[in-house]
Amino acid sequence: MAEEPLVAPIEYEDANEDVRAVYDDIMQTRSTDWVNNFWKVLAHDPALLKSTWEDIKQVMSPGSLDSFTKELIYIAVSATNGCEYCTYSHTAAARAKGMTDQQLMELLAVVGMANETNRLSNGLRPSVDVQFKPR
Repeated sequence: MAEEPLVAPIEYEDANEDVRAVYDDIMQTRSTDWVNNFWKVLAHDPALLKSTWEDIKQVMSPGSLDSFTKELIYIAVSATNGCEYCTYSHTAAARAKGMTDQQLMELLAVVGMANETNRLSNGLRPSVDVQFKPR
């Protein structure tokens, strides 16, 4: 059973001019004819919608890291944080960029291992080796 959102999504036809401008930019940037539900619930705060969209456009654009790598990182963080929506959303985006089931499984194995060893290290508190510190 799907969970109900805490606020109703604002559909394009019900959106004010500021929200529609962001929706239009989302659709143009993503070359699509729809806006996903994350943005529709953020639309209750048009300033937050706009700033979050502007930030994600900048951060997820290709830079030193390509957009596929950024999607993989987003999946890893989303899985670790337990964000079902973001895990699904960014898995779909990574699949659209060519990610295979095998790559997803390997990614999640790395995520699981990192979480396990992070917890062990946090509990045991070993000193950081001098060789690992920046010079």
